[in-house]
Amino acid sequence: MRAAFSPRSSRRPRQLCPPDLRRYFTTFYLLECEVADGGEVSDYLLPEWANLRFHTGGTPEAESLSGAKLAGTAFPVTGPSSRAVRFTIASTRMWGIGLLPLGWAKFVGTTAAEFADGLLDGNLHPAFAEFRPLAHELLGQAGDVEVELGLIVSHFRARFDAPVPEEERILAIHAALVDPEVATVAKLAEHAGTGQRTAERLCRRAFGFPPKLLLRRQRFIRSLSHFMLDPTLKWIGAMDGHYHDQSQFVRDCRQFMGMSPSQYGALPKPLIGAIMRERDRMAGSAAQTLDSPDGPKRRR
Repeated sequence: MRAAFSPRSSRRPRQLCPPDLRRYFTTFYLLECEVADGGEVSDYLLPEWANLRFHTGGTPEAESLSGAKLAGTAFPVTGPSSRAVRFTIASTRMWGIGLLPLGWAKFVGTTAAEFADGLLDGNLHPAFAEFRPLAHELLGQAGDVEVELGLIVSHFRARFDAPVPEEERILAIHAALVDPEVATVAKLAEHAGTGQRTAERLCRRAFGFPPKLLLRRQRFIRSLSHFMLDPTLKWIGAMDGHYHDQSQFVRDCRQFMGMSPSQYGALPKPLIGAIMRERDRMAGSAAQTLDSPDGPKRRR
């Protein structure tokens, strides 16, 4: 999707991932962020799937809740995450690629759990060497969106035939994971048509975390998305129905965001708030972790 964020201007984003790639990616998205007076803007990335990001202009300074830091790279990579990442950035132009679990298994191929909650320099880490030619090509363009999108699509289509072991099982687990009626590991395994041990193994390999944590993350992100899209609900109205009480939700918020719901609600959200609203309008889900294995559901 494409967006510009500035005190002076705003443009609507659009979805850019073609149909034949949607089971592997959340979206290919273009962000154009203009910060007035040469300043910087800070926000939090929510827990999400892995992302590759390619910057021209400002590069982000990022810090995870575990204390990992990354700065100064035009090719930052975030592994699948269970905790928020605070970032600060000046005016920038950025292409992002959101990898669904099957996309990670197909195009990265290493065990996702090794990169869980990781902040990585794609220009240095050997696991992402395959994407460096794409980063170089994107940085060499003059801002032609269609040409740049074509480079991204061509890069992945050229690697389209690489097989993914247990692809259908990964898709089945993903479908169960995003089903709001599935709240336990036993139910997830049942819906996916597999045993709990197999689900555990595949979740660590392709999703980055054990299924119990993934289900907790889904429950929390559903609640957070409801609040972000309609703050008039207050937290009590936004809470997912699988929460037993408000204190359980508060514990999850501290786990995933590093702060209480009231603390997060009081923060400015200059980028993430706008992105989530536009994403929901165009894709039918405000956060990439809520996308189905067939990708986001477009809204006309």
